Amino acid sequence: MSNRIPQTTDDHQADPPCQAEACALQTCLSTNTYSPERCDAHLKRLYQCCSKLYQTRAEQNDTTRDAYQENESTACPMPSVVERWLKNHP
Repeated sequence: MSNRIPQTTDDHQADPPCQAEACALQTCLSTNTYSPERCDAHLKRLYQCCSKLYQTRAEQNDTTRDAYQENESTACPMPSVVERWLKNHP
């Protein structure tokens, strides 16, 4: 089994947004039950996708990233969680 992370492009525009990254993370976590740290790259890709999604929506709605986001992706945590995680995991 390959540990290669699939490359996605503009998945923040998919329906639902960032779903491919979330599924890849879930697959990795299922495969590495006792070593979830092996999935850090998948988690980072998901959060980067979510961050891009929130930034795009904020720009479209002329709001800030932390403002309430209608129709958030079911694959993404709240914007503040995403930004905090990315800040703590450069």
